[in-house]
Amino acid sequence: MPPPKTIVLRFESKDGQFRLSVLPSELFTSLLSQILENLPKNVDSTTLTLSNRPHNGEERLLSQLKGVTIERVGLRHGDKLYLKYSEQAAMNGHSTVSKSMPTQPHNSSNRLNGAPVLPTEDLPIAPPPQTSSTATIKNPWEVVQQSPLDNELDKQDGKISRPRDQKMCRHGPKGMCDYCMPLEPYAPEYLQDKKIKHLSFHSYLRKINSATNKPELKTSYMPPLSEPFYRVKHDCPSGHPQWPEGICTKCQPSAITLQAQPFRMVDHVEFSSPALINSLLDFWRKSGAQRIGFLYGRYDPYTEVPLGTKAVVEAIYEPPQVDEVDGCTLQEWDNEKEVDEVGRLCGLQKLGVIFTDLIDAGAGDGTVVCKRHIDSYYLSSLEIAFAARLQAQNPKPTKWSDTGRFGSSFVTCVLSGDEDGGIAISAFQASNSAVEMIKADIVEPSADPSVMLVRGEEDDDGSQSRTRYIPEVFYRRINEYGASVQENAKPSFPVEYLLVTLTHGFPTESTPVFRNSDFPIENREVIGESQELRNVAAKLGVNSDRIDAEKGVRSASDFHLLCFLHGMGILNKEEEALLCRVARTHDLSDGFQLLNTPGWATLLAILKESGERPPKRSLSSPFSPGSLFSDDELLAKRFKGASLR
Repeated sequence: MPPPKTIVLRFESKDGQFRLSVLPSELFTSLLSQILENLPKNVDSTTLTLSNRPHNGEERLLSQLKGVTIERVGLRHGDKLYLKYSEQAAMNGHSTVSKSMPTQPHNSSNRLNGAPVLPTEDLPIAPPPQTSSTATIKNPWEVVQQSPLDNELDKQDGKISRPRDQKMCRHGPKGMCDYCMPLEPYAPEYLQDKKIKHLSFHSYLRKINSATNKPELKTSYMPPLSEPFYRVKHDCPSGHPQWPEGICTKCQPSAITLQAQPFRMVDHVEFSSPALINSLLDFWRKSGAQRIGFLYGRYDPYTEVPLGTKAVVEAIYEPPQVDEVDGCTLQEWDNEKEVDEVGRLCGLQKLGVIFTDLIDAGAGDGTVVCKRHIDSYYLSSLEIAFAARLQAQNPKPTKWSDTGRFGSSFVTCVLSGDEDGGIAISAFQASNSAVEMIKADIVEPSADPSVMLVRGEEDDDGSQSRTRYIPEVFYRRINEYGASVQENAKPSFPVEYLLVTLTHGFPTESTPVFRNSDFPIENREVIGESQELRNVAAKLGVNSDRIDAEKGVRSASDFHLLCFLHGMGILNKEEEALLCRVARTHDLSDGFQLLNTPGWATLLAILKESGERPPKRSLSSPFSPGSLFSDDELLAKRFKGASLR
C-alpha cells in the first residue's frame, strides 16, 4: 500500500506567514504544537482562532475542533487559513491583557465545517449589540426572528394599483399599459401626489433590494441593509496594534456627510383614546411641572402609506422621576422589567416615550406658549440625544440586514404649544446616523437647542482621548444664491439633519384595549395621588360588607391596576396571565374562570380585611324636634353595656 500523500497548508497571521505539511487524516488539534512553533512565544493558545478569510470569514476556536479532521472540512493542497490570537505579555511597550475570545454560540458565522455551534443558553430574539461593523451574521434570513408584522409585510408585493386612464389607455378592459400599470411602493410620482415626505421602511427596503439583488443575474444573495458605523474597527487585518496605539485607513471611519434620511421606521403614531393624553396633561395642570411617560402598545399596518407601519398606543406608564417647570429627570426604574412583562401578557410592548413641554400663556383661557416652530426648533439637541440613546437600546431585528438589526421602531412624542396657543402632539424619530453618532460619542448637545455640537478628540481635562476618534463631518445646505454647498459641521450643525418626522392622530372610532382607566397613576405622590389598597378595593367593588365580583372583573381592564397587582405578588403566573387576558379581551367566560381561582379569592379576602369600613349611621340630635329618646334614656343606653366589676 502506498504511503498517504501529504498536503501543504498555508497559515497567515499578523506576525507573518508559514507553511505546514500535514496529512488529510490528521486532527486540527494535533496541529497546535506546530502552529505555536511559528508564532511568538507570548501567544495565548486558548485564544487561537482559525478562519477561511482575513475578515468577514467563518471563525472557530482551535480548541473547539476536537475530533475534526482536515479532510472533513474540505481543505485541499495549497489552501490558506488565517490565524487570530491574543498575547499574554507586554508588546511594543504597551501592556496587552490576555482575553479569551467569546464563542458567540448564537452567531451562525462561527462555523468552519458547516456544522452550527450548539447554543449553551437561551438568547433573545434580537441579536446582541455588535462592537464592530464586521461582526456580521451569515445568512441572517435563517436565524433572525422578525416581528409578525414584518413577516406579513414581507409577503405583500406593495404594488399601487391604478385605474384605467380614459384619455391615454388605448387597450381593452383586460389590457395594461404604462399609464395604468401598478406602481412600485417607492414611486416618486405617487409619493409627491399624496404628499408623503418619507418612504416607509418596507418601501425603502424594496427599493434598495431591487438595486442590490437582481435575480436575472443569478448572483448570490446579499442582505441589502447595512447599519452606519462611525467607530474605529477593532478587528483590522493589517496587523498593527489596536486603537489608540495604532490606526490605518482600513480601520478608521470614513468622513461623514449628513443628509436627510429618506425613510422612516414608523410612519404614524395613533393614540387609542384621548384620555391617554388628558391623564398626562392633568399632572401639568395640577403642578405646573413637566411629565414624562413610556408608551405601551402594538405595531399595526398603516394603509395610508404603501407598506406603512403605525404604532398604536394603548397605555402610558410614568416611571419614577423628578419633575420641574423646565424639564424632567428620570430616576432608577426598578420595576421596568415587571412592567414590560405585564405589557407582554396584555399583548403590548414598549413603543416609545412621550413628555410635556408646556408653559401657561397667563391669559387665563388655557392657552400655552408656542416654543417650537419653524424659526426655532422642533426637537432640541438634548432631546435628540435622549431619543437616540433610547433607540439604541431598542434595536429592530430584521433578516434583511447583515448584522441582524437595522434602526429602531422606538418613537418620541412631545406635548407642546402650537401657533394658535393650543396643546399639540408632535412625533419624531432620531435618524440612524444620529443614533450611530451618539454611540460613537461624536456629537453632544448644545446650549442652543437648534444646533448639535461636534466633539473634539480631547477629553474634558484637555488630554488626547484614548477611546474617541472623531472623523470629518460635513452637511449640505442651500446657500443664499440657491446653490447646494457642502459645509464643515465643526463646531456645530443644525439638528434637522438628525430628525425624522412622523404623523400622529386618533382613530375615528375609539376602541381602546383598557376600558376602565380610572385607577390612580403611579409615582404621583408629589401631587397627593398614590396607589393604595383602598383604591384597589374600591376599583374591584370590595368593602367590609360585600364583594361585587362582577364589578371587579369588569374593572380589571386598567393597565395601571394590572401593574399594581403584579407588584403585590399575590397571583401566580397562570392567574396573572388569565387576569391580563380578561383585561384585554373582556371575555366573561374568562372572567368567571378568574373568580374561581385561589389567588383571586386571596386577593379579595385581603382587600376585604384591609379596606375602609363604611361610615356609621348618624343618630338624630337629642335636641331636635324629631328625637325619639329623652336625655335620661340616651344616658341609660350609653351605660347599659358597662360593667362595674
